[in-house]
Amino acid sequence: MNGKIVLITGGTSGIGRVTVRELARLGAKVVVVGRDPAKLDAIKRETGADAIRADLQLVGEARRVAAEFRDKYARLDVLVNNAGAVFSARQVTAEGLERTFALNHMAYFTLTAALLDLLRASAPARVISVASEASRGGRIDFGDLQMERRYLGVRQYCNTKLMNLLFAFELSRRLQGSGVTSNAVHPGTVASGFAMQGAGLFGILARIARPFLIGEEKGARTQIWAASEPTLAAVTGKYFVRRREKSPVHAALDPAAARRLWEESEKLVTISSARQAIPTGS
Repeated sequence: MNGKIVLITGGTSGIGRVTVRELARLGAKVVVVGRDPAKLDAIKRETGADAIRADLQLVGEARRVAAEFRDKYARLDVLVNNAGAVFSARQVTAEGLERTFALNHMAYFTLTAALLDLLRASAPARVISVASEASRGGRIDFGDLQMERRYLGVRQYCNTKLMNLLFAFELSRRLQGSGVTSNAVHPGTVASGFAMQGAGLFGILARIARPFLIGEEKGARTQIWAASEPTLAAVTGKYFVRRREKSPVHAALDPAAARRLWEESEKLVTISSARQAIPTGS
C-alpha cells in the first residue's frame, strides 16, 4: 500500500477506525470522513491520516467531500464505503430523506458517483462497499424505498444492506474494463458501538448479544484485505465474508433491480442538488 491514497468513510470508530490504522500502517495515505471533530483529531494523531469533516446523511455533504478530496489529491486508489447506522424511529434529514436510507445507501452512491472519473484516472483502483449478511432479510420496494409506510428500523437496515450489494455489483458492471474494481464485504457481527445506542429493539438485541460477537480487530480484517490484497487487483463484482468469496442473497444478483436502484438514486441526487440551488426564503 506504499504511496496509495485511500478514502474511507466512518473511519473514526469501530471497524472503520481499525481499517484506517492498519492501512496507514501498511503505508497508505488515508483520508478519513467523519462527523465528530474530536474523533477526527484523535485518529489524525494516532495514524497521521488526513480528515474531512462531514455529515454523510446529507447528499450535499457527500458531494462536498468529493470536491474537497479532488482539490487536494490528484488520485484515488481505494475508496472504502464504511459509514452506516440504524435508526429505530423513522426520521428524515434536512434534505427530506429517511436517515437509514440516506446514510447507508445514498452516501455510498453519491460519494462514489462523484469520484468515478478520478477513480478511472487512477486505475488500477478499488471500491469496497461494506454490506452485511443482514441483506438476506432485505427487500427492495421501489414504490417505498424510504419506508414511509410501516417503518421498522431493523427491516430498513436490512433493506439498505441489500441496496449496498446491488450498488456494488451494478458499479462493477459499469466499470467493466476500466481497471477499477467494485466489491462488497461483510465484516461479521461486531461488538462495536454500532447500533448499541438509541436503536430500539435492534440496540437491545445488540447489547444482549455483545459477549458473543467478534471484536473490531477481527471485524475489520475482510475490508482491510479487500483494500490491500494484491491478488484481488483484477477481481470485481464479488461478495466476501471472512476473506472468502460467498454467494450473496439471490435478490442481490438481479441486474434489472440494480439498474433501477442506480437510476432512482441518480434522481434523488438531482433533486437534492436542485433544492440546494434554491436561495433561502424562495
